[in-house]
Amino acid sequence: MNAYFRLVRFDKPVGIYLLLWPMLWALFLAADGWPEPRLLIIFILGVILMRSAGCVINDYADRRIDKLVNRTAQRPITSGEISASKALKLFFSLIIIAFMLVFLTNALTIGLAFIAAFLATLYPFTKRWTNLPQLVLGAAFAMSVPMAFAATHNFVPDSAWWIFAATLVWTVIYDTMYAMADREEDLKIGVKSTAILFNKYDKLIIGLLQILLIFILIKISEIFNLNVFYDISLAVSAFLMIYHQLLIKNREKTACFKAFLHNNYIGMAIFIGIALSVI
Repeated sequence: MNAYFRLVRFDKPVGIYLLLWPMLWALFLAADGWPEPRLLIIFILGVILMRSAGCVINDYADRRIDKLVNRTAQRPITSGEISASKALKLFFSLIIIAFMLVFLTNALTIGLAFIAAFLATLYPFTKRWTNLPQLVLGAAFAMSVPMAFAATHNFVPDSAWWIFAATLVWTVIYDTMYAMADREEDLKIGVKSTAILFNKYDKLIIGLLQILLIFILIKISEIFNLNVFYDISLAVSAFLMIYHQLLIKNREKTACFKAFLHNNYIGMAIFIGIALSVI
């Protein structure tokens, strides 16, 4: 059981939080206040299930290369604790349960869920053929945004895509930091990433993306008429981004990974600002 617990990363819940925050941004903005409790439960459980499924399919796809990286060599599939076939069965079981939840919403949300599941499944395989897998991951994570609006209103307004864009850009930022920690080993085994693509310009490009994210978040404030609490959350987020730049300054592995994990607080700060503005 411990091996399965680690396979779905319940021992590392930050990944759930990073996926959870944008979904909560969208649900609260879509409802202009507290979301319907039924939808809140469906989407929170859905996030946990899909993140777990994503971890399983990621480790299945990487089962032959994880053993070549010190940080991932003890993952349950590559180490032989869980067979590849059992992992696939778990993946499909998690997907089925997630869709059972989505079927409690409406047709549009269900249709969007198929796109989300496709992107989540595709992501780990893109690391073989493109240096932009983080972009695919960002799109997969951001699909919770139109789904939240679709479940609330049965349509997706143009305003929702600004939140989608914020989520996509933010994901590229923090997952590039994650990839920076693995860059040397990824180069040796042929795994691609934005950290490799950006090369010596990684910190600069992350900084530019952070500035872009702030501008998108300001636009969201204008669209949804958010108040001073949200402005404070943006100021906090900006200071956190500066701190993350200081962490990755020397490209030290542990510090880059810490910056990745610490992005959770940006998502939390933005959510608090949104919640206090609409409830």
